[in-house]
Amino acid sequence: MQWYEQEVRGMEQARNTAPPRCGAVVFYGSSSIRLWSSLRNDFPGVNPVNAGFGGSTLAACVYFFDRLVLPYRPHSVVLYAGDNDLGDGKRPEDVRDSFRAFLHKMEQLGPIPLGVISIKPSPARWNLRNSIDRTNAMIRQEMAARPSSYYIDIVPAMLTPQGGPRTDLYQPDGLHLNPEGYRIWADAVAAYHDDLF
Repeated sequence: MQWYEQEVRGMEQARNTAPPRCGAVVFYGSSSIRLWSSLRNDFPGVNPVNAGFGGSTLAACVYFFDRLVLPYRPHSVVLYAGDNDLGDGKRPEDVRDSFRAFLHKMEQLGPIPLGVISIKPSPARWNLRNSIDRTNAMIRQEMAARPSSYYIDIVPAMLTPQGGPRTDLYQPDGLHLNPEGYRIWADAVAAYHDDLF
């Protein structure tokens, strides 16, 4: 986990400069969260905290949970992770196990609302589509046993009518979202506004 340490320390320093707002909505996960620059405008009145860090795996999100999420004592958490685990060669079962560990970490916060954004069907990782589908199904099943958990399925809106990835939603790398991609995510999360916020 040393690869993430410098960025995580920077996030901790920034939080110490502006003390944690207890009761915040924490958006947590990989660079797809970190790069969500319109987050505050997308959810006016919510004042979300962006706790995404670049390249993070779901396993890393578990590892750094106590440092990056717990201090906020959030009202709710919105998670996007697992994408990079699969990109690093992990099996869907490995990601499921990391998600179980994440749910265990969440127990420290009590039964607060949790929203999980499904792993996106990006052009850059289209070769992993079967693994992405299996992982999403496993995570959805794990969430069914936890109260106040909401699976936010962004996959259908990010596919063409022919079932391929919508390249118009991504930056040139085919992995990270552009503003249009984030609009889809914002609409999907907003559908759970009363449950999460």
